[in-house]
Amino acid sequence: MSAKVYINKIEKFLPNNPVSNDEMEHILGEINNTPSKSRRLILRNNGIKTRYYALDQQQNVTHNNAQLTAIAINKLVADDFSLNDVEILSCGTSTPDVLLPSHAAMVHGLLKNKSVELNSSSGICCSGMNALKYGYLAIKAETAKNAVCTGSERVSTWMMANKFEAEIANLEALEEQPILAFKKDFLRWMLSDGAGAMLLENQPKGSLSLEILWMENYSYAHELETCMYAGGEKQANGSVKAWSEYSVEEWKNESVFSLKQDVKILDEFILKKGVESMGNAMQKHHINPNDITYFLPHISSIFFKDKLYESFKNAGLEIAKEKWFINLPKVGNVGSASIYLMLEELYHSNKLKSGDTIMLSVPESGRFSYAYAFLKVV
Repeated sequence: MSAKVYINKIEKFLPNNPVSNDEMEHILGEINNTPSKSRRLILRNNGIKTRYYALDQQQNVTHNNAQLTAIAINKLVADDFSLNDVEILSCGTSTPDVLLPSHAAMVHGLLKNKSVELNSSSGICCSGMNALKYGYLAIKAETAKNAVCTGSERVSTWMMANKFEAEIANLEALEEQPILAFKKDFLRWMLSDGAGAMLLENQPKGSLSLEILWMENYSYAHELETCMYAGGEKQANGSVKAWSEYSVEEWKNESVFSLKQDVKILDEFILKKGVESMGNAMQKHHINPNDITYFLPHISSIFFKDKLYESFKNAGLEIAKEKWFINLPKVGNVGSASIYLMLEELYHSNKLKSGDTIMLSVPESGRFSYAYAFLKVV
C-alpha cells in the first residue's frame, strides 16, 4: 500500500442556536416535574457552557441524525468536487436513527447522488474515527481515490424527560424514590448533537491539506467489563442483558434503551488505558511528545483535562499544555463527531503551517477502546 492519503476539506453542521446551561432542562424537560439534583454538579465539573440540540424551544425535532450528517457532507461540495465524485461514504455514529438499515445507507438516501461504496461504523466515540480509518485504508490500498468520512450524533431525543416517565411511574408504584438513577441522569447533561465531515483524497488539493501519516486502534474489552451502554441492562456479574430479552413493558418501565454509564469503572480505567494505548501507538511509530505540534484529545469533561495531563507526565509522555486544542466548552460532547469538530475548528483557524503535526486522540468508554491518528500539514 503506497498511496498517500490527504484530508483536503473539513466541514461541520451544528443544529439551531447554542443552548446554555440554564436552558438545557427547559428543552429536555424535567423528569417527574422536578429539577435534577445532579445537573449543576455535573455541569460544573464538565466545563461545558453551550451545546447544540436538534430540538427547538418547544421540544419539536428539527433534524434527525442522517439529516445532520447529509448537511455537513453537502458543505464539502465545491467547484472541484461534487457529490457525484464521491467513491466511498463512510459514516460513524453512536445514535443512528433506526436499527436497520445502516446509518450510512440512510445518509446516502438523502444525498441523492449516485451508487457509492458504503461503510457504517457503530460503537460510541470511536465510531467516527473508525469511519475515518475505513476511508484512509481504502485510499491507501488504492481501491478508491476519495472518501467522505463522517462522525455525527443526535442524542438529544434520547435524553428528553418523556423517555423516562414510565420508569418514574413504576418506581412510584413500587413505593420507591422516583428519582432517575445517576448512571442515566449523568449523561443527560453531558451529550449534544452535531455532525462533521471530511473529504479524503489521494492527492493534496486546495490551500490546506493534512496528510494522514498513520492511524491506530486499541480495545481492552478482553480485560474490562462494560462501562457505557444502551439497549440493555448491566447485571450483577458485569454482563449486559440485551433489550431483546426483556418484555415490551420492561423496555418502558426500566428505560432499557436509555444511555447509561458506570461512573466508578470510568474513573478507574479511562485515563489509565488511554495513557497505555497512546504510549503503545507512539512507540510503534517512533515518535515522542516533542514531535507533536497540536494535541487534540476528545475528553467528555474538562474535569479530565488536568488528570490526563498529569497521567501523561507521570508516564514520561508529557505534552505541553500550550499544544492542547479543545473546544468542548462551546460545542459540548458530541461523541463520535467531537474529533471532527475539533479538527474542523483548528483547520479553519489560520493557525496551521506547513510541517505542523496533529495528534488526534479518541477514547471510548463503552468497553474501553481508543483510536489515534497522526497528521502532518503539507
